[in-house]
Amino acid sequence: MRTLLEELTPRGLIHDSTPGLPDRLANGPLTGYVGFDPTADSLHVGHLLAVMALAWLQRTGGTPIIVVGGGTGMVGDPSGKRTERPVLSVEEIDRNVAAIRGQLERFVSFEGANAARVRNNADWLRPLGLMEFLRDVGKHFTVNYMLAKDSVKGRMEAGISFTEFSYMLIQSYDFWHLFKADRCELQMGGSDQWGNITAGTELIGRKEGASVHGLTFPLLTTAAGTKFGKTEGGAVWLDPARTSPYKFFQFWLNTDDRDVERLLKFFTFLPVEEIAALLAEQARDPGKRPAQRRLAEDVTARVHGADTVRSVVEASRLLFGGTDLRGAGADVLRVLSQELPVVHLARAELEGLGVLDALVRVGLATSKGDARRGIQGKGFLVNGETVAAPERTLGAADLLHGEFVMLQKGKRNHALLVVS
Repeated sequence: MRTLLEELTPRGLIHDSTPGLPDRLANGPLTGYVGFDPTADSLHVGHLLAVMALAWLQRTGGTPIIVVGGGTGMVGDPSGKRTERPVLSVEEIDRNVAAIRGQLERFVSFEGANAARVRNNADWLRPLGLMEFLRDVGKHFTVNYMLAKDSVKGRMEAGISFTEFSYMLIQSYDFWHLFKADRCELQMGGSDQWGNITAGTELIGRKEGASVHGLTFPLLTTAAGTKFGKTEGGAVWLDPARTSPYKFFQFWLNTDDRDVERLLKFFTFLPVEEIAALLAEQARDPGKRPAQRRLAEDVTARVHGADTVRSVVEASRLLFGGTDLRGAGADVLRVLSQELPVVHLARAELEGLGVLDALVRVGLATSKGDARRGIQGKGFLVNGETVAAPERTLGAADLLHGEFVMLQKGKRNHALLVVS
């Protein structure tokens, strides 16, 4: 079996690692962890690199530990932040922890000899007394050592509270606790976590005389220079209530050609040889975008499930004229009802509704006169069929799956009537 470093290095996933890690991995798999602070009730795609690192650790025989920061979330990590995070209530943090745990369980297996474990650091941090913490942790670090860390230096000019200044020591305590309780020998995180991670290796070395390790992966930016995972609408979330599966799929499908190779290596388990073959296929016919399609299908299936991917792909084809509308499944139309302009009607309202009124109600026409002119120009469709006359009315016979009527202007503008 290949080691963790042997899998991650060809994919460009290693930014830095502590000396001796290759030798330790050569002696057999180890237990490692990544921490996630519960600042929201969902992870977003910016977290996926850390999640993939845990998955690769398990695939190479190691045991992954997912640490959700019910304790550290009360403090806030200053790493990479220009200002202090807002303080959440204990109740908010606990709700977020429960939601995040459910999302992470989709990526790693909780069965078998190296089953993943979930730990909430609130279990050991919230009961911890101040005097005990200062004695067991604080005495092992000088202020000069802490000031030299990038996570602190970057905030000195703007100001940093003592709460955030202490975060490094609290995260170090996490690593020490996991070493003692779970024999955890590796902490992983983004490159901005290097200072916090190495502080943990220092603490364990001083308290236990043991050698443990850290590994960081690169912070992602796009070829256009923007932060990965950010769109005009904000972050791309894993929670379907925050970012619909359709929009999630489209985010990956719209990947810049300059980024697609790196994202395939980072966010899929495809062998690098298969990725190279995909890129060669793309070079022969760039318009088909096979690399982006494989990326979008792979990541969306892992986050939302294979059935959802099939519905999303079919919905996308339908909007762009590649599918017979009457052959579309109800699940596909439900996907579209989350993305298109929708007007909800009672069944009695639909019967006898004039198509002119319907087109105005869904916003495809500005007035009945506008709708009439569009119909005369063969520019409006109902369920994929051109409206022949402005006198046309709608009724039960127009319902798709007893629930939907698709209205369309030209090739690209769609809206739905949803009937209950």
